[in-house]
Amino acid sequence: MARSGLAAAARVARWADTALGPGGDSATADGKATLSDATAERAALALGLTPAQVRADWDTARLAGLIEVHGDSARPGWRLRAWNRDDSAVLRGWVALCDAWSLAYPEPEEYEAAAVAEVVTAMPQVLSFLQLSAGPVPVPQLLDLLEQRVTELRTERCEVDYAPHSEAPGSDAGHPATPEAGAPEQHAAAPGNGTATPASESEAGLRPDVPVQRARPAEPPVTDAPLDALLDWALRALASVGALTYGDGQATLTPLGSWAVWVKLEQICVAAQSPAGNIEQGAEDMLRGCGRLRPNAARAEYRAWLAARPVGSAVTELINAARGEDALLRGLAFEALRVVGAPAEPEVRTVLDEPTLRPYALLWLAEHDGADPEDAHEILTREEATWLWVDTAAAVADHGEAPLLVRHLESAVQPTVPALLTEVRAVGHPRTVQVLVALAAAHPDPALAKAVRRAAFQVHTGG
Repeated sequence: MARSGLAAAARVARWADTALGPGGDSATADGKATLSDATAERAALALGLTPAQVRADWDTARLAGLIEVHGDSARPGWRLRAWNRDDSAVLRGWVALCDAWSLAYPEPEEYEAAAVAEVVTAMPQVLSFLQLSAGPVPVPQLLDLLEQRVTELRTERCEVDYAPHSEAPGSDAGHPATPEAGAPEQHAAAPGNGTATPASESEAGLRPDVPVQRARPAEPPVTDAPLDALLDWALRALASVGALTYGDGQATLTPLGSWAVWVKLEQICVAAQSPAGNIEQGAEDMLRGCGRLRPNAARAEYRAWLAARPVGSAVTELINAARGEDALLRGLAFEALRVVGAPAEPEVRTVLDEPTLRPYALLWLAEHDGADPEDAHEILTREEATWLWVDTAAAVADHGEAPLLVRHLESAVQPTVPALLTEVRAVGHPRTVQVLVALAAAHPDPALAKAVRRAAFQVHTGG
């Protein structure tokens, strides 16, 4: 279903990759993401479409991450490159489009932006209710839920008028008038009424990496807006991206839409189960905390940390942490990137030219392409393997115990210690001296320790 829904967008993205890439024609006339008239006409002619269809498919491709616009050129996103071999890339693309439903379908121009933003913020609860219902739900029932959620949002912003109202004629002074039967109550949906009320917008399933309209507390109170019309717009927009079907006065989630809501709820649960409590920390502090965990617990922490962040910014944070001086964080960062999987591939490839990160990136890419982790080291050159050995030894020297550093000798690709010392000296790792000094202090063999200290002295003096 996701492949079918994005097929037209993928077709335009492939055309753009060929025709508008570096060295090709400009994608836009003004350097913005909107196709120029000339480019739209050219694409329409090449693909047998109308310019309007090309523009619609182009917008879908950008929202789904199939194409990325940089200045006046376009290049394929990682999802398009992985389209034919990775079903998860296709599903992620569709989820990105679903998250951007409010951008994919024009909003009503006659309503205030703040009123539209309230509905965008409230819709995840409506989708959760549709998912729990597992079948058609009448629009009036959805409208009632939307009204409750909008009231909650206004209450949170202190926009509900709590001033005394004028007394009704004939009412007793000092006693509040009794609410009329059927008047809407201004409180959260009570437990057990069949609704699931997310505690926050992020829990409601909106991805923070997708731009959405948000109401700001500083804005003046929103005047009453016809929520039935805005609900109609929201349901039509969600139907346009394939999340639900809408007609005959009722709405039903599609299998894709139901799956997407389930995935969002699962992410919320994963994020809430951060075993070590590092979910709100930056990448470096999170990795430092995971250095004390067993591998399975560390992976659970990585998943929780990643579930609470946009994938793109999380990958960037991890790469930046890997560039630091702490070798342990470097190794842990790439372990976390293994949990990320395919979305990290483009940025991992960009660091292949950085000597500090190249061995880690090569191993990551080899495993990502299906190599057995135990055999992945074969992709490294002798020099890269030696550099990685020194870097790992530096992590052990800084954070491990002496016996572990001695055992690390067994992982060297060199058959003898003298051969290892020769190649270690030649590789030029900045921590070579410290590693050799620590190894000499830890090794129980006096003769070998003496040879290692001599090598450390020679590196230190440039001999």
